[in-house]
Amino acid sequence: MEMRLAENRPDMEKVISYIKQAGELFTDRTMAGKILQKGSTDFVTMVDTQVQEYLQGTLRQHWPHIQFMGEEKDNSEINFDGSVWILDPVDGTTNLIHDFMHSTISLALAERGTVVQAVIYQPFTGEMFSAEAGRGAFLNGEPIRVSGTPSLASGLISVGTAPRMRESTDRTFRVMQSIFERCHDIRHLGSASLELCYVACGRLDGFFEDGLSPWDYAAGMLIVAEAGGAAVQPDGKPLSLEHSCSVAAANLMVLEELKGLL
Repeated sequence: MEMRLAENRPDMEKVISYIKQAGELFTDRTMAGKILQKGSTDFVTMVDTQVQEYLQGTLRQHWPHIQFMGEEKDNSEINFDGSVWILDPVDGTTNLIHDFMHSTISLALAERGTVVQAVIYQPFTGEMFSAEAGRGAFLNGEPIRVSGTPSLASGLISVGTAPRMRESTDRTFRVMQSIFERCHDIRHLGSASLELCYVACGRLDGFFEDGLSPWDYAAGMLIVAEAGGAAVQPDGKPLSLEHSCSVAAANLMVLEELKGLL
């Protein structure tokens, strides 16, 4: 059964080509300026909807048997016993609105609840991160690995602010202070998928954020794992594809310290 699933997986090069095409929409400032406010700090632009519509249609045309889970749609019908695309059309919508060029398209393929393929594209830099289960992680086709940083004390750590969870602001910044006091410095890019990629290629030594949705981390968790690290919940449990999670990611040495703090 496993071999049959693997043989029927989409061709990664085709998927990457479709994502590159969708990424061209990120530079359209007119569409980025057409904004629907879903919550006080939760936005969707025309870029989000156009990217999702294009990729949903294209992926369904080529692989009609695969279900589609996207940030900008109702996903109540998704059955994770089968195969599922998991898409964040713009991870970093607030960044896109402000022309702060740290946003991605994040796409994962899950089979029976396990992510087996992942692609994360940063259109502003042309960086394409990808991974397949058991085959390693790559940046523009070249292998990547997590850093060899041995401890939190010598690490650069990204900490997300969980802007949609303002009721948890005190906890968020207590955690941020606790990490800051124990590492070289902290960063925050505003795109969890990109921060997970930066962990995977060693630009960051760790990452933490509360309350992320599956489309924020589904692709990044595989890329980090295939690069030699791990992305888990703070208590060490696996990340869920069916509900939101807090996410801690790092190389295996730094991750143990992060989990201890969280």
